[in-house]
Amino acid sequence: MGDEKMLYTLSEQEQNQFLDEFLNTEFNLEKELSEMVELTARMCGASAAIMRVIRPGTGTVLFQYAFNLTGEVPRYPFCDHVINQRDTIIITDAQSDLRYKDFPFVAADPNHSFYAGVPLMSANDVVSGSLCVMHYNPLTVVADQEFMLKALARQIIQLLAFDDALKIMKNLDRDNKELEIERRSFFESSIDQHLLLGRNFEILSFNRTWDNHVRRTYGLEMEKGRSMIDYIKAEHLHDFYRDYAKALKGTAVYDERNLRQGGKDYWRLVKFEPALHTDGTIIGVSINVADINSKVKHAETVRLQDEKLKEIAFIQSHEFRKPVASIMALMQLIELDGRNDDLEEWSMLRRAVRELEDKIQHIVGSINDK
Repeated sequence: MGDEKMLYTLSEQEQNQFLDEFLNTEFNLEKELSEMVELTARMCGASAAIMRVIRPGTGTVLFQYAFNLTGEVPRYPFCDHVINQRDTIIITDAQSDLRYKDFPFVAADPNHSFYAGVPLMSANDVVSGSLCVMHYNPLTVVADQEFMLKALARQIIQLLAFDDALKIMKNLDRDNKELEIERRSFFESSIDQHLLLGRNFEILSFNRTWDNHVRRTYGLEMEKGRSMIDYIKAEHLHDFYRDYAKALKGTAVYDERNLRQGGKDYWRLVKFEPALHTDGTIIGVSINVADINSKVKHAETVRLQDEKLKEIAFIQSHEFRKPVASIMALMQLIELDGRNDDLEEWSMLRRAVRELEDKIQHIVGSINDK
């Protein structure tokens, strides 16, 4: 294959496993920094070293080698000096230097003569402390030692940044896992079928309800990464992919469908919706399928009842009103002959017929309004 390099892409499971191993790595910042301080002293051939770090929310933290400093962090003029100067300072013989011979730790115990220090500066040029080495006798620092001193200071800053980043990542990982548990709990408890497909029609995620449907219908087990073609009946594939492609272009699809199986009706409300990344780009399609058999059956029952009522209304309006209309016509003829003059019974009959006509009209009107 010549000089070609094989690139190996981690699977999602491998990535998650790698992340878990990384976040569970034992990292003791204090131990690491203490060893760095000791390494600094040994590298310079000095008998003692001290590091002061100003941590947000913590205050000044002291790391020391060959000192016995306890309690409140002391004010060491050399450390303050290097922080104020924001640069490397090397004093070969402080006891013979008029500028420093009266400093604490020089004129008094432990009577240090040699001093070298570098500021701890972050990437954005903020001084967050100092790294210093001391010795009882005068010493000189060669170029390689000064280079290493600065390199160790940068390494300490990187360790501090790594510790902060690790804490943030652990907190985010904990929060994400809690959110994932809540999401999966909601996802899995739903009686509706939920499916997420990628841009290449591959399965990204699904809930238990969809998986159970596939097991019952196809005798197969859903697998992430496989093509959805393997889990759709041939007669449904064309419509399914058509709506998937439409949603992948940004247009949602909502439809009520009868997915008949074995001669039985299976009405479902099907939704194809674009799945969006946090930046707004479409990463796939979210598909939800809800069982609406009961709803459709209820609607069919209501429709049949409505037809029955209309049939009743027709009978009432034509069959029941026919004899009433005949009676009313005969009454009009009798009234024209004047044979009903002064008959109280006739007035009662006329009122009864009109009441019957009004009731029939009211019933027919009520049914037609439904």
